[in-house]
Amino acid sequence: MSNLNLFLLGLGGLLLTALAAYALLLWRRVWAREKAQAAAANAQRERIGGDLQILAGSLLEGQLPLIEGAIRIKVLLDNYDTSLTQDARCQVFHLLFEATAQVPTHAEWKALDKHLRRQHEKHFNELELQHKAAARAAARWLLDEGLQAPRKSA
Repeated sequence: MSNLNLFLLGLGGLLLTALAAYALLLWRRVWAREKAQAAAANAQRERIGGDLQILAGSLLEGQLPLIEGAIRIKVLLDNYDTSLTQDARCQVFHLLFEATAQVPTHAEWKALDKHLRRQHEKHFNELELQHKAAARAAARWLLDEGLQAPRKSA
């Protein structure tokens, strides 16, 4: 082998080693980012789980209006665990959410004509009378069992 061939072979080996080291560096960054994302997702899941416990407890203690509580619980359940939100015991939250989806909120609610607002409030009262027991049972189940079991989020 000539000196030029040995030099090119050495240079190729050095280049290969440098590229392998760079690839390892990039993979470590990917692994670190994945670990950080998993930690952030777990922290968010824990926060949402805590919020769900507070809402369910407040709904059971009467500190939160039934309709408002059901809507908030439904939205958080959707972001917490898809299998839990699809559980038959939680369907009352979906039902109340859908039954009130057309009702304006915030500034639009305040701008509503008093007659329309009273109609919505009457509808809320009817929904509450019809679904209060089921919503309370669902909130109790969430506190006692649903939020306790480790679940796989999808």
